[in-house]
Amino acid sequence: MKPRPPAGPPSASAVPARLRPHLALLASFLIVFAAGYSLGLLSSSTRPPSPSRPSQTTAIARPHAAHLSAVPAAPDGSYARSPPHDLFRFKEECGEPVPGDAVVRTLLDKLFDGESPYAGFPPAHAAALLHPAAARPRGWGSTGAVFAELIAAVRPAVILELGAFLGASALHMEAVSRNLSGLSPPPAILCVDDFRGWPGFRDRFRRDVPPQRHGDALLLPQFMANVAAAGEDAVARVLPLPFSTASALAALCDWGVYADLIEVDAGHDFHSAWADINLAWAVLRPGGVMFGHDYFTAADDRGVRRAVTLFAKVKGLTVRPHGQHWVLSPKPPARGDDDAR
Repeated sequence: MKPRPPAGPPSASAVPARLRPHLALLASFLIVFAAGYSLGLLSSSTRPPSPSRPSQTTAIARPHAAHLSAVPAAPDGSYARSPPHDLFRFKEECGEPVPGDAVVRTLLDKLFDGESPYAGFPPAHAAALLHPAAARPRGWGSTGAVFAELIAAVRPAVILELGAFLGASALHMEAVSRNLSGLSPPPAILCVDDFRGWPGFRDRFRRDVPPQRHGDALLLPQFMANVAAAGEDAVARVLPLPFSTASALAALCDWGVYADLIEVDAGHDFHSAWADINLAWAVLRPGGVMFGHDYFTAADDRGVRRAVTLFAKVKGLTVRPHGQHWVLSPKPPARGDDDAR
């Protein structure tokens, strides 16, 4: 037998006839792939090393606004545990201020067609459903010493209350300010509340609130009945603003309605309290004071206290606990006011 020839690459004749038309295309692909791979290796070996990139968490969470410098950084320099900086963007400039003695008239014209909401009150459909006005309506911490202390110190022309419910704290502030020596005229007290309550509140306070009618909680008529029972002075100065806190504060800001003393006692979760505090700060006059309830509650740092503490840190303010209440240091004058002096 003849010796077998050494093995070698298959010739074109050895390739099945059905593959022969594709040989040229396959060879071209292999040549291009090999060339690209070689170029990639060469470029990676000659490129200078790049500095290490920050982690994605650091890049996204680090705030860029200058006024966020008060928010502490983590030990590694990141801000992974701080809120997104969008949480700090609130309107801070409002309209030209309305004089304090013209605030009630301004709001009556803009919200109630120029007529007091107490005119002709109560309507027939609600009168039979309302509870008799209580000498002291249901409230929480509504007669604490903090009210008299702040009213005497600030001597406000306008008080703004966020979260009114049945009017307990508003009527207490009205009585304190009316009896305070030298405070003349007593302040207007603006009570912002949507007067809808919250899911399930009726089961807890059935003895304090009227039965609902066609889905209406009737908290606004009950609030007004309690104010009307307190006398003409209260009716003249305690004005309900039956809107959400966000929409009411935005309108007050646009209209130039400012307050000297603001009580925040509406939503108790962090986000509601945070929004209320920031929006209300815009309509607080320089030198005015903001305070509120529920600084020490079961919610702890997850709710009101967390919002108040963070706000004070961002604004460079101090927080003074006062029983269940919190009090912020007075609002400093605007920079323009400082420059003018």
